[in-house]
Amino acid sequence: MRLPRESEDRPPEINVVALIDVIFAILTFFIITSLTLSRTEGLAVNLPRASSARSQDQTKIVISIDAQGTVALKQKSIDLASLIPQIKSLMVKDRSMMVVINADEKVGHGRVVEIMDAVQQIPGIKLGIATKRK
Repeated sequence: MRLPRESEDRPPEINVVALIDVIFAILTFFIITSLTLSRTEGLAVNLPRASSARSQDQTKIVISIDAQGTVALKQKSIDLASLIPQIKSLMVKDRSMMVVINADEKVGHGRVVEIMDAVQQIPGIKLGIATKRK
């Protein structure tokens, strides 16, 4: 004499609760990962903090200055003499361009002002300095 087992009486089923848990775990992972990643257009620098920092939505050219004072345009090291012709070649006709200076907080004030002065000689350029919010 054989006793019927419970598994023989029940039809097969898919455990949806475990599937939902896995999907939510993957979704959470992607959300947290995407929040921690940021799109960088310049060199890795420690930006100074400012409470009045705000985002700019214009087309922009990023000039980076690292802690040693090295200038880079589009992540490529460049000297000050060739900086202006390079920026002029990147400008789009009939549009105002925003040049963002992405300077490390340890860079001397004189170096940043030197680059700002050179960039402001280009007509149609707006100048900005990258900072982090406090």
